[in-house]
Amino acid sequence: MDDAFVHSVPVRYRDLDTYGHVNNVVYGTYCEEARVAYLREVLPIDDADELSMVVVSLSIDFRASVTAMTSVDVAVAVTRLGDSSFTMEYEVSQDGTVVAEAETTQAYIDPAERETRPLPDEWRERIGEFEGLDG
Repeated sequence: MDDAFVHSVPVRYRDLDTYGHVNNVVYGTYCEEARVAYLREVLPIDDADELSMVVVSLSIDFRASVTAMTSVDVAVAVTRLGDSSFTMEYEVSQDGTVVAEAETTQAYIDPAERETRPLPDEWRERIGEFEGLDG
């Protein structure tokens, strides 16, 4: 993922399972941390509570185990802007080795009604400009 936004996440002791490697469900947390960092960088958001969206799809392909308690780098990019949702791709690596690839789709929701709504124009414009996508 050339020229992608990259966020470094520490590997914590609690991330490791009894086999001495990062448990598979933790990779979703690494992606979440990178997703929030990306959106705080690109959108005019000061507080993560302002992210009125829900993850509607998560897919992870594992390539290698993470066993070192250092950090992982999560490259993230928005690859599709829909009417009320957008898709993000992730590449998780440690020491230059890709350990997982993931994809999520998020739907924008009205926080009071808890129903999907069209992506705000400002989100569409800022993400589109950052990624070079047509909104």
